[in-house]
Amino acid sequence: MTIRRKAFIAGAYEHPGRELPDRSIAQIHAEVALGALADAGLTLADVDGYFTGGDAPGLGGLAMADYLGLAVRYMDSSDMGGSVYLSHVGHAAAAIATGKCSVALITLGGRPRTTALRAPGQLMGAPPEAAFEPVFGMNVSAVYALAAARHIHEYGTTSEQLAEIKVAASLHAQHNERALLRKVVTVEDVVNSPMVSSPLHRLDCCVVTDGGGALVLVNEDIAKSLDRHCVAVLGHGEAIEHTKGGWQDVTVTGGVRSGRDAFEEAGVSRSNIDYVGLYDSFTITVLLALEDLGFCDKGEGGKFVLGGTLQAPFGKLPFNTDGGSLCNNHPANRGGMTKMIEAVRQLRGEAHSAVQVPDCEIALAHGTGGWLSTRMGNATVILGREDA
Repeated sequence: MTIRRKAFIAGAYEHPGRELPDRSIAQIHAEVALGALADAGLTLADVDGYFTGGDAPGLGGLAMADYLGLAVRYMDSSDMGGSVYLSHVGHAAAAIATGKCSVALITLGGRPRTTALRAPGQLMGAPPEAAFEPVFGMNVSAVYALAAARHIHEYGTTSEQLAEIKVAASLHAQHNERALLRKVVTVEDVVNSPMVSSPLHRLDCCVVTDGGGALVLVNEDIAKSLDRHCVAVLGHGEAIEHTKGGWQDVTVTGGVRSGRDAFEEAGVSRSNIDYVGLYDSFTITVLLALEDLGFCDKGEGGKFVLGGTLQAPFGKLPFNTDGGSLCNNHPANRGGMTKMIEAVRQLRGEAHSAVQVPDCEIALAHGTGGWLSTRMGNATVILGREDA
């Protein structure tokens, strides 16, 4: 069974807020749900499938279904960190393809900028690595820095090459009036910014924002009935990568496998991709994704991003034209959702005119959830214009 062109994204909505001290997390989920449904021309009463991740409050999907008044016959509240909303697109498309639901709502919401995130293990106990990693100083920036340091050692990648990724994101963010950071930066700005965890500087790191986003997927019959340009789901893949008892190559992500499966299902090649939305928690996250998804050889990512490759509208492979998590937003510390939303905008021709990719027909969105160097969930989705 394939999901290719069995499900269509009819609605997409990004919360306009970046600091939301007067909203509850449930309210944010509700606001983005209503926004995406309005974009699709549908209502809460039309939803019969609901998908959300660990950022949802209380009992997650069950609590939010109650809060929204949803009468669903299919629900998925699985979690893979920042890549979960890309995996949920694949799960929702599969549910639609098999008739488990016909209108699937996917919501993300959180407030990490104004309130602390729920402590890991608060509801389900501490994870098994708790006694071995955090106690010795391992934290989020450190595990990404470890991957970056190894890549620099192994392949000769430079901090200046990593900085090119931030520069491209900032060139795009200047056109996004809602982006948290709109200032265009240079390579020198990045490498001269304070060191956070060597070799990663402050400007190699993503922003932290409140906010959220939502998507609505529908079956083919409903898509044809809507007065809206829908986007077809062409392919999906997901994979986990972990420490393997200490035998892990920290320069490789599960994107090798999730990308392979997504391309195979979509029936397209790397050269067919007009736009990529890549989860950019750190600059190294993007570089590894480019390599592991096959856009360049392993170890060649640093050279690949030079010369404006990632810059829209005319770069070889434009990416994250809203500014991404490096400059625009990073709601609930989960950047996969906004990568999907901007990919939908590109395929609809609704991105900002300064960064709209000409004749954008096929887009890829990819996320790495969890942490590089330890354990991660990876998900890749390939999308196409409805009429392509």
